[in-house]
Amino acid sequence: MTEKSAVEIKPPVAAKRPHSATYHGVTLTDDYHWLKDQSYPTIDDAEILEHLKAENAYFEAQMAPQAALTETIFQEMKGRVKEDDSSVPQKDGDYIYWSEFEKGAQYRKHYRKPVAGGPSQLILDENELAKGKDYFRLGAAEVSRDGGILAYSYDDNGSERYRIKFKCLATGTDLDDQICNARAPWGDDAIEGTLGNIVFTTDGKSLLYGQVNENWRTDKIMIHRLGTPQSEDILLFHEKDDGFTVGIGLTAQDDWIVIATGDNVTSEVRLVPADNPSADPILVSPRKTGREYSVDVRDGMLYILTNDDHVNFRVATASLKAPGEWKTMIGGADDYYITGVSLFKNFFVVEAREQGLDQVDIHYYDDSERTTPISFPEASYSAGLGDNPEYDVTKLRLDYESMVTPDTVFDYTVGTGKFETLKVAEIPSGYDASQYQTERVMITARDGAKVPVSIVYKKGFKKDGSQPLHLYAYGAYGYAMPPGFSSTRLSYLDRGFAYAIAHIRGGDDLGYQWYLDGKLTKRTNTFNDFVDVARGLIQLGFTGKGKVTASGGSAGGELMGAVVNQAPELFGAVVSHVAFVDVLNTMLDKDLPLTPGEWPEWGNPITDNAAFDYIRSYSPYDNVAAKAYPPMLWTAGLNDPRVTYWEPAKMVAKLRAMKTDDNVLLLKTNMGAGHGGKSGRFERLRENAEEAAFLLWQMGMVKSGS
Repeated sequence: MTEKSAVEIKPPVAAKRPHSATYHGVTLTDDYHWLKDQSYPTIDDAEILEHLKAENAYFEAQMAPQAALTETIFQEMKGRVKEDDSSVPQKDGDYIYWSEFEKGAQYRKHYRKPVAGGPSQLILDENELAKGKDYFRLGAAEVSRDGGILAYSYDDNGSERYRIKFKCLATGTDLDDQICNARAPWGDDAIEGTLGNIVFTTDGKSLLYGQVNENWRTDKIMIHRLGTPQSEDILLFHEKDDGFTVGIGLTAQDDWIVIATGDNVTSEVRLVPADNPSADPILVSPRKTGREYSVDVRDGMLYILTNDDHVNFRVATASLKAPGEWKTMIGGADDYYITGVSLFKNFFVVEAREQGLDQVDIHYYDDSERTTPISFPEASYSAGLGDNPEYDVTKLRLDYESMVTPDTVFDYTVGTGKFETLKVAEIPSGYDASQYQTERVMITARDGAKVPVSIVYKKGFKKDGSQPLHLYAYGAYGYAMPPGFSSTRLSYLDRGFAYAIAHIRGGDDLGYQWYLDGKLTKRTNTFNDFVDVARGLIQLGFTGKGKVTASGGSAGGELMGAVVNQAPELFGAVVSHVAFVDVLNTMLDKDLPLTPGEWPEWGNPITDNAAFDYIRSYSPYDNVAAKAYPPMLWTAGLNDPRVTYWEPAKMVAKLRAMKTDDNVLLLKTNMGAGHGGKSGRFERLRENAEEAAFLLWQMGMVKSGS
């Protein structure tokens, strides 16, 4: 197909079928309401499916002239991936565990071998499980305390409705065979409709898991006796608040099962003995709106991380006999944001952020003020605890990276401070960190807030406004965007781009207040920050007007929709993945799986008139206008339970009808995947290559075969 013939193909035009509803005296009219399949989560409306397929065909036709470029970038990205890669082995009990990719494989194989010596054992092959499937994602995987049974969950269509299966890990000895055979008739024993972690009881004869209801909310914790049908499972806990979801985990000493329930701002924790899960749960402290807390246990003492008296959290202790009587151990601080506490036998670790940079500090039980901070070598980086499954250790496994340093795994010896480098992510095609430079700048937003921006570029980059810059952000739910490494990013840097991460409000990059300042009635700060960062980078010479490309996904896709409505002239091209853009309609639909739990983040426009007006003022879909927009690529997942496919589909339909420019507008829907796009590692890379090819094409940076 020639480029001319591709361009001449007309884009699909969605029919307008006005649908109206009235809230707070305001009548909303939605011409594209029909793109929501009324039988959702079943999606079988033939007209809707045909429209999505037509959009996909248009996407393929428009991208066809860029096929060579896409393939070139894909091969670049693939060449930076060590195909026969493996994780760093880690001891857990009597075994050492690790995983491997074989050359050419899309998925991992999982192995173990006895600490005492013996052959390696393949315990799970994701490639076999994924065979014949368009999509596969491994969820939780847990081995029973005695090492005899593996329980694992998987999703094979992107809907995030996981199935739990069991596998006997017998080594062939009579004892192991007897252990396995006594527990279950392994065959087709399975548990359906789950989401989240799975936990074995101490004896390994039962499993606890979270079960989803018809609205895909995990509201029950069930006890499954191995070898019995799911219909006989016992209800341990039922969360009755539609806005709350419930999850489970184990304490550091593996002696208590933690049942944690909550929404985005409020939490509540119960404890049950791991050797007797049917016992009455111990409620640590009843829920209080706006208070979050998490709990671990050491020798009968509770360690609690909570934001009850400081926005940046404190660490408190309490006894099991009086779990609600909390005594401050480490107080909250304005400049020290505590993000996690991990207990070990002889010390505990506090993870935090200070001035937006990760901190890992070792504390001691007999004197919590005696602190050993772990120092890291670069001025801007991302660091934290890695895989540390055991309680009694003298070494900590750490993960580290920066925008110029590939993923690095260390062992850190507590007491001596010795670092041992175990692995640095290998880039087979070659990578010379000295050829790249990173810096951190502060951009002043329109209300005076100082927004940090992490930037990386290849040496020789000219700060005269002549070169392109790609700007990325998320900005929601308190998720920080760390200044980490990306090998796919090199395809931009090597072609003259700078790449910037904007640490905008809505994330918790600068502390929990930074998150609060980008949600609910302050949500528009997030969008304003991104636009102001783009303008600030232009003023600093990192790029020029119209030379900024941008991307984001999910709530970051909402960000993309909002900023192209606000300042389309700044952007040369935009990619918005699985975008949460129909915010008002989604928050008005209490029957959608996630909506009740999202109200603390966005507001409840059903009951709150002010929330209705505010969301309506920024919701990207509701604010599309008759004006020029930059070239855009939107993506969706047909089975996506988080951001339903119709949000990007409706947004594109409305943009096609209203925008006044002739710029390219594309929609690609993954018909067999969900929120995360395609699942195989090379399939994901191909989608990354498509995105890069689209942006280069629209920026006029396409050369034959380059």
